[in-house]
Amino acid sequence: MPVGFYKELVKELSNLGFAYERQAKGSHEQWLNAHSQVSVTVPRNLYSRHTANGILKKAGSTKKF
Repeated sequence: MPVGFYKELVKELSNLGFAYERQAKGSHEQWLNAHSQVSVTVPRNLYSRHTANGILKKAGSTKKF
């Protein structure tokens, strides 16, 4: 079974100042950085490295998976 990127992504978002905002449609979550007012949508079943990197880029991180 493949290992997803959800836990690692959420850990990095938390380090950047993001906090869980609300449940979104389906298996997605909204995360918000209250300081910069940037919001990202994170799927709970995140298996794509490219999607994880895109979310990190939108969040303002230079980290890559």
